Amino acid sequence: QVQLLESGGGSVEVGGSLSLSCAVSGLANDRCMGWFRQAPGKERKGVATINTYGDTDYADSVQGRFTISKDKVDNSLYLQLNSLKPEDTAMYFCAADWCPGESVPMKETDFGYWGQGTQVTVSY
Repeated sequence: QVQLLESGGGSVEVGGSLSLSCAVSGLANDRCMGWFRQAPGKERKGVATINTYGDTDYADSVQGRFTISKDKVDNSLYLQLNSLKPEDTAMYFCAADWCPGESVPMKETDFGYWGQGTQVTVSY
């Protein structure tokens, strides 16, 4: 049974930092993985993704502030969030699936396995 379990969300002030983790079980460690987020009333969008080679892609809105990483040994995914802004407030989801060749997928439809999400709230 495939399980993706996010942790590390919380409330933080503008300019602060958070570290999100996603523990993956039931899947081999050679999948593409990513972080998506969904704000209230908005569609879920890609934040950062990583392929099996370690290549990464980021949404323009988080480039330079967020860092995605993956640990193949324990099959975990991480997202370091720095310089947080109120517009970063959302439910953050971990996702995984087969990689489409050597590219780094960023669309929601590229991923078939999802976690339940962890809430990130940024306020003044």
